[in-house]
Amino acid sequence: MKWQTRVTDILNIRYPIIQGGLAYLAYSELAAAVSNAGGLGQITAMSLASPEQLREEIRKVKQLTNHPFGVNFAIGQHGRPFSDMLQVAIDEEVPVVSMTGGNPAPIFEQLKGTSIKTLVLVAARRQAVKAEELGADAVMVVGQEGGGHLGRDDIGTMVLIPQVVDSVSIPVIASGGIGDGRGLMAALSLGAEGIEMGTRFIATKECVHANEVYKQALVAGTETDTVVIKRSLGAPARAIANSWTEKIIEIEKNKGDYDKLKDFISGMANKRYIYEGTVDEGFAWAGQVMGLIKDVPTVAELFERIINDAEQIRANWGK
Repeated sequence: MKWQTRVTDILNIRYPIIQGGLAYLAYSELAAAVSNAGGLGQITAMSLASPEQLREEIRKVKQLTNHPFGVNFAIGQHGRPFSDMLQVAIDEEVPVVSMTGGNPAPIFEQLKGTSIKTLVLVAARRQAVKAEELGADAVMVVGQEGGGHLGRDDIGTMVLIPQVVDSVSIPVIASGGIGDGRGLMAALSLGAEGIEMGTRFIATKECVHANEVYKQALVAGTETDTVVIKRSLGAPARAIANSWTEKIIEIEKNKGDYDKLKDFISGMANKRYIYEGTVDEGFAWAGQVMGLIKDVPTVAELFERIINDAEQIRANWGK
């Protein structure tokens, strides 16, 4: 069965399934596995220490797959200049660049004259319209069920996707609460032309940087085992509920400012959980879709399952 949409055409991929940027986790092994399975794998650029490290990671992906892949730039959360990192992606002729957080206009300016396809992650209709005006090839739209950083308006995927579809002419990629073939078909029925998954790809064999404790927390947890932190900073983000996130929320309730929160919400605190599995000394991003995660398959097995389930749904609709 063909899975051709404008997203597959633009990105030159077999299935309209994109792996999220996944700070500190999205590296060559996972990106290549997703691309080899027919989707679009991605590397996270700003989690790397230097342009040289990014170049090395891009070349690793090229050794592991001959299919398209992307480099994600989380431009809002790190406070680091990204121009040198982006230049590496340009020099290495990566097929796709995606942007999350912050103002993507400087990235579009630097990409002028290249053939690199551009995706922008948004969490509101107005952001999607702006991304189209800037020249994005497609927008990835995340509802409030998603993991990591979200929009401030608390709009769910079911409502947000058709709103954006009605507001832009470029393809829409649905994100937030999607982890199986049912989610793929639901997204397509809402007018999206592809899906992005983050949390579901963490619980795979090829997400080698994620500690097993983290993966098993995603398997064991339910949709009610996440909380939104950093709301007081205007940057709400969904994480696994634990004693560490309780401390963060307590500080926020007591009107704690960034200085009081920074050690609790730092990249180091994130890495202590996801790399070392010290769950009481850090935090880990996760979406409500963890309630649908029951195992840790290979990426190829996950794709096969998603496509088989989606095709069965499509066949049932035909009846």
